[in-house]
Amino acid sequence: MVKCKHCGVFTENSDYCKNCGALISFKKERELRVESFKQQQIDEAKLELENPSFAIRLMQHPNFLCKIGGWILHSVFLVISAIGAFLAWFIAMVAAG
Repeated sequence: MVKCKHCGVFTENSDYCKNCGALISFKKERELRVESFKQQQIDEAKLELENPSFAIRLMQHPNFLCKIGGWILHSVFLVISAIGAFLAWFIAMVAAG
């Protein structure tokens, strides 16, 4: 016997209230929350795959000049990242002694 939070009617062996139709099963509510969380993660991953970075969008542009600009922007980003990684490694080596 479970008491409905909305209308106060007791319902036996059911996921939903027999009077108002509200969800009263804690197990079912937990399953629905887990399922919605998983779906939200899937939607975020799809959005990230469908929405590439600015440089990649430029590299895929049909205009030749935009493609060149995209490649230059992407290359600059990679070089700056490599310099940053080297500096982090160098500082770690100096700090280690």
